Formats: sequence, C-alpha cells, structure tokens
Amino acid sequence: MASTTLSNFWLSQFNPLHNQRKKRPKSLLSSSRTNPRLVSSINDHLALTRVTYPLLQSHSTPKRRFHVGVQKDYSDGESSESLVSDATYQEEFSWSSVILPFLFPALGGLLFGYDIGATSGATISLQSPDLSGITWFNLSAIQLGLVVSGSLYGALLGSLLAYAIADFLGRKRQLIAAALLYIVGGVVTAYSPELGVLLAGRLLYGLGIGLAMHGAPLYIAETCPSQIRGTLVSLKELFIVLGILLGYFVGSFLIDTVGGWRFMYGFSAPVAVLMGLGMWTLPASPRWLLLRAVQGKGSFQDLKEKAIVSLSKLRGRPPGDRESERQIEDTLLSLKSAYGQQESEGNFLEVFQGPNLKAFIIGGGLVLFQQITGQPSVLYYAGPILQSAGFSAASDATKVSVVIGLFKLLMTWIAVLKVDDLGRRPLLIGGVSGIALSLVLLSAYYKFLGGFPLVAVGALLLYVGCYQISFGPISWLMVSEIFPLRTRGKGISLAVLTNFASNAVVTFAFSPLKEFLGAENLFLLFGAIAILSLLFVIFSVPETKGLSLEDIESKILK
Repeated sequence: MASTTLSNFWLSQFNPLHNQRKKRPKSLLSSSRTNPRLVSSINDHLALTRVTYPLLQSHSTPKRRFHVGVQKDYSDGESSESLVSDATYQEEFSWSSVILPFLFPALGGLLFGYDIGATSGATISLQSPDLSGITWFNLSAIQLGLVVSGSLYGALLGSLLAYAIADFLGRKRQLIAAALLYIVGGVVTAYSPELGVLLAGRLLYGLGIGLAMHGAPLYIAETCPSQIRGTLVSLKELFIVLGILLGYFVGSFLIDTVGGWRFMYGFSAPVAVLMGLGMWTLPASPRWLLLRAVQGKGSFQDLKEKAIVSLSKLRGRPPGDRESERQIEDTLLSLKSAYGQQESEGNFLEVFQGPNLKAFIIGGGLVLFQQITGQPSVLYYAGPILQSAGFSAASDATKVSVVIGLFKLLMTWIAVLKVDDLGRRPLLIGGVSGIALSLVLLSAYYKFLGGFPLVAVGALLLYVGCYQISFGPISWLMVSEIFPLRTRGKGISLAVLTNFASNAVVTFAFSPLKEFLGAENLFLLFGAIAILSLLFVIFSVPETKGLSLEDIESKILK
C-alpha cells in the first residue's frame, strides 16, 4: 500500500529578486559596471525597494514583510556594489494570494491520502456477503491484493509518464490532467460492474496519484515565496495525513451501508473536480515559462511577458508591476548564465551527470531511506501493540487507525511550525535518530521485554512522531527544492518513482521477511538501516532554509 511518505507537498518560492541580489555571482555584478542599462536598473531598484542592513532596524509597514539573509565572505578590494548585494532584502506578498496556489495542488496530496484511508474500509465492505451488494465478493488473496495495490501500480506508471511529459505539459496542465484521472478513476471504480473494471479504475486513479505527487511539489516549489517554502511543503504532508483521516472517517460512516465501498471510492470525484477547476484558474509557473523561453520553445518575449503577469498574480500585485518585472529579469539572468552555453533541452542521462547527479543522490537517497526504514510495515503492528497494552480500541482496526492518524497529524503540525525556524537538517537528524531508537526498542520488546507493553507503545508513538517531523515532510521538501530548474521535472519524477518502487518492495517483502527473521530481527534490521540513513543525512544532506531555488542551484550544487 502506498504510504504517506510520498507526500511531502513541497515547495519553493519565486523570490529570485532578493536572493539573487543578495548572492549574485561576482561575474554578473562586474558586468553591470559596463552595462549602463543594468546599472540604472539596479539604482532604480535601490531607490524604490526597502533595504535592511545589518544592525539597522526596519520600520513597521501595513503589510507583513519577510526577511531572508544570506551570508557571504568578501575579500579585500571588492566593490561596494558587492556589499549592497549582501544586504538583507524584503519581499512583500499578500497571504491571500499565496493560499490558493498552495491549496489546489495540495488537494492532489489529500486525494492520495484519501485513497489510502478509504481502501482500508472499502476492502472490508467489498468482501462482505451482506453489504457488498455484488455477487463477486468472494475475492482471492491475489485479487484483493490487486484491489489494494492497484493505485500503487498506477502511481508507478504515472511517475514514468511524468518523466516523459512533465516539461512539455508544464506544472499547471500536469495537475489538471491528474485531477481528470482522479475523477475518471474514482467514477469508474464506484460504478464497477465487475472486478476487471474495478481494477482498471484503481489503475487510472493511481496514474492521477503519480502525476499529482510529481506536479504538486513542482508547482508549489516554483511559485511560493522561499521564506515560507518549508512551511508550505510540510503542510502538503499535513494534507496527505488529513486525506488518510478523511478516508478513515468516510469508511467508518459508510461501513454498514450496502454497497458502501462504491460511495467510499466515489467520494473522491467531487474533491478532484474542485482541484481541477482550481488549477484551471491559477497561472502557470513563472519559472517554467522562463525555462521554455530560454530553451527556445516559443516566442521569447511572449513567454517573458506571461511570466511577469503570472508572478504578479501569484504575489497579489497589479498585472505587470515593476517589482515582478525586475524579479523576472533577475531570473532570466540566472538562467542564461547557467544554461546559455548548453543545448536547449537535456537528454535522458543528464539527470545522472554533474550537479544533477548530486541533487538526485540527495533527493533520491532521502525518499529511498524513508521507505526502507520500515515505514509501510511498522504500523502493521500498531493494533497488536496497543491491544497488548490493554487499550480496548485496539480491537477495532478503524479506531486504531484514527488514533494513529490523529497523532501523525499533531506531529506533522509541529514540523510545519518549526521547519522554517529550525531548518531541514536539525529536524532530519533529530527525527531519524528517534526512528532508529524506536526500532531498537521495538526489537527489544519482541526479544526480551515482552512483559513491558508500555515500552512497545512508547516506541510505536516515538517512531510515528519522529517520522512525521523528519522523513515524512522534509524528504519531499528537499526533493522539490534541490534539483536544478533545467532537470527539475525529470529529477522529481525519478524521485517519485524511487519512492513508489521502494514502497512496493518493502510492502511485498514484509511478510516473507517477517516469517524468515521474526519480528524482533526484522525491527533490528530496520533499525540498522535507520542508522545508515542518519549517517547519510549528516554527511550528504545540505541545509536549504531561506535560500531561493537559484541560490540552491548556484551555491550548493556547484
């Protein structure tokens, strides 16, 4: 079963103006001395834009301002222009303009989570002689497994599809396509007259998951302000958990209804309609438009004008305002500097070369470790562990799921509040350390602490809590911001594919490993992998808090 780890609704910001000027490469600054128009543009900007220097306090303004500072060492002799670029700039944006560009892509994550939660109840309803409302309710273990994992197979195919079409369709149209697949998949599944049609519907829904889990972090990463990128990406994980809880509640409410499984699966269609209509009203990603312009995939001037209008709308500014125009010019300078000497479009192997390979090792490594540390399997033991501790709710699988889901929601909210304050690395290091400790405790419980069930309960909650403040949201946050713009579409699709594939391997290998090793040794194996993942985080994963996507590409990946 696909896990909530995929989510990770990610993001990054379109704030190249401030971060680019803060950390503008020296070559760009030096070239400005010989380009009167560029010097004039910089002087105009400094005359109109508020700058906060270290040791100076800013004055209050009616709108909320966010500060992003980037440290840089300067050698003797560098000009005052370089020092100006190191000042702390502020960007104004309207919260009301930020909400919708996050909310509608996030619904793609909610629908992914909903499928996980609803399937747990739908499989019970589907196999009931009295409540299924069908004559083919007596499913074999293989048939039931195909129903449960059908969306996972579809997501794997969707990830491969995204690799091929993502940069052609663009982030907006990709999410609209995902919404359409969600609608068709949900409706076909709900009205299935036989098993074959039901499986086809599950596959179509899974294709929507694959496209949504690829497109949503891309769109959010490229459109939201970098100051709140970590918060919004973590909120995407929160939406997946909310979707799981919604699926549990809908399943619990309809479990005694004849043909309830049809309503459980069909409930996703109206939400997908809202997602599709919402994405239709949003502008295209400005960064994607500029990438197409630099790659010669259309009229350069037309794509540039569209990017300016798009950014103005995303920031709640008047169409074509000067601030948005300056930010677009800055991003174009960055893109031309990075890709001007390269062919217009990369090949298949480009993701595995140079800075792109470094990004894939970081992003792909995180989503791989989030799965092979046992996340799809540990919760399998939630019911027996709680039951052994004397919790009556453990006799009811639905109630246990809701309790665990509420705890996941609480811990994810903590990550949302702290990710842009503490940073990515501290949450990852602390959370993965807790995961390793919890797995060792679970192994000890099954080995020689069986008389202390509260140890197992504490270890289970420690695992869930630490996962939700680390691997759950942070992995997908890093994936959405670490890849260079040129290969971001392909890179994220490979990361999504890695996640779903490793999820499938862990899920399907769990039962034979459990029989071969026993629960105590299986948890110990997961614990050893968690320690390896902790070393990977410490030595390979950089801190990206407060950096624009252009800063990450130019400073971290070089």
